[in-house]
Amino acid sequence: MIVQIPLGILEANCYLVYDETGGEGIIVDPGGDTTPLRREIEQRHVTIKAILNTHGHFDHSAGNAELASFDVPLGIHPDDREMLAEGGGAAWFGFPAAPTMQPTIALTEGFEYAVGNLHLHVITTPGHTPGSVCLYIPEENALLTGDTLFAGGIGRSDLPGGDPRALTASLTRLLALPPETIIYPGHGPTSTLAQEKRLNPWLRLIAAR
Repeated sequence: MIVQIPLGILEANCYLVYDETGGEGIIVDPGGDTTPLRREIEQRHVTIKAILNTHGHFDHSAGNAELASFDVPLGIHPDDREMLAEGGGAAWFGFPAAPTMQPTIALTEGFEYAVGNLHLHVITTPGHTPGSVCLYIPEENALLTGDTLFAGGIGRSDLPGGDPRALTASLTRLLALPPETIIYPGHGPTSTLAQEKRLNPWLRLIAAR
């Protein structure tokens, strides 16, 4: 089960991913006040096993420290650890930097995190940030894309650490996934890879090459 919960001042999508059979779950991208997330965890009787950040920006990580009471590890790609430690770029937009936890899981290419009967496979997708990743969950036919791919759009590559060529290469990799894959982005509504291939102007351009 994947539950989408917008959090924080920018209402970035946080995801509660859990195995309905055993009740084990993880949190992906808690970007602010975690009260709505905690409510969902309590109502659904989920046992949290880890917190994962798709990248280091503050709107996807500002709630990390609030969740320290769960006493679970935090995962992020090594290339975004420094950004996370320095406040996730909050100062670029005039926001105060939120404290964070110390990451202990390296979300590198090919890393797999099991939660109950679900398996989250890390796909490294640099471009929006150097350490951006997507999380592919075959059992749910799902791809959590962070700020790499949105419904109808793609992530910015003009912020510090962004790289448009790397982002293009990352999006090209995602096109190899099954077209029926459901896209769970860091902002906005869900979509499918097939729909994005048809309607997303950036993916259409890449696919036509």
